[in-house]
Amino acid sequence: MTTTAASRTAGSDFAELNRRINAAGLLRRRPAYYTFRIGLTSLALVGGWAAFALVGASWWTLAVAVFLAVVFAQIGLVAHDLAHRQVFRTNKPSARAGRIFGNLAIGMSYGYWMDKHTKHHANPNHDDLDPDVSPDGLVWSREQAVGRGFLVRHQAWFFFPLLSLLGLSLRRDSIRALLKGGIKRRGLESTLLAIHIIGYVAALLLVLTPWQALAFFVVHQGLFGIYLGMTFAPNHKGMPHPDGTEDYLRKQVLTSRNVRGGRFIDAALGGLNYQIEHHLFPAMPTPNLRLAQPIVRDYCAEIGVPYEMTGLVESYRQALDYLHDVGAELREARATPGSGA
Repeated sequence: MTTTAASRTAGSDFAELNRRINAAGLLRRRPAYYTFRIGLTSLALVGGWAAFALVGASWWTLAVAVFLAVVFAQIGLVAHDLAHRQVFRTNKPSARAGRIFGNLAIGMSYGYWMDKHTKHHANPNHDDLDPDVSPDGLVWSREQAVGRGFLVRHQAWFFFPLLSLLGLSLRRDSIRALLKGGIKRRGLESTLLAIHIIGYVAALLLVLTPWQALAFFVVHQGLFGIYLGMTFAPNHKGMPHPDGTEDYLRKQVLTSRNVRGGRFIDAALGGLNYQIEHHLFPAMPTPNLRLAQPIVRDYCAEIGVPYEMTGLVESYRQALDYLHDVGAELREARATPGSGA
């Protein structure tokens, strides 16, 4: 009996893959890695704000804004790992650290984002069930594009500029979610988020001139949004949208795309370049994802499941091509006299 046949006799295709991953010890915690990573990002955050204070009312603070944009995005990636319990095994310490890194450090509600991201993992790229492909400025299917205007017709051109608003969008949605209710420890999350916003605005206004403060805000928040968005954009954009009938393994693999690269890409994208492995095993510590990748790739080849892996630039090209294709019918209707578009 072949391995594939055995897996289907004993259980689902994913059950066999899960056995192989467990046998390789890849779901074990990596405390030393996360101690180093969390310590390094925390030190970078403190150092960045110390540099901001030392440079003071100078246009050189824009260089600090660039540095802090990178740091904010890296902290967001740490909060992502905390939400998936990659760092701590239980929810309580994960949530405590997540609120510090999310609400207090970068101004994003940990509870809101965790709820949204959990829905995404349950049904990636599903038009009705994945909040990440809900129409909000950009749209992700031709059905969603019907009746839309100029922005959607040419949305591929606006993709990266709109990413500059991602940080502000996350903050706006966090505030809305906290006001609406339904988030655990709502009072604590609201307090931490308020401390971040008040402290951030006060720091800019007390240290910088008004024009310098505005420039710092635009550069910092804009680059933070672009960087954070670019870590997530290669993962699912342009991949198939399922109908909900797929089994767990196929639903996760067919909707995800890996990005090849070395250690620098791993660090820059926070391990999300191994998106297929991450979606199959969300609690797997980030440094184990690259070790799981050949196991998952080979197993997908065994059972005949397509496994998408491409370069970083190519992943963005595919996402932009997909966005451009979604607006194709709108552009054609616009260009046809008497179409009534």
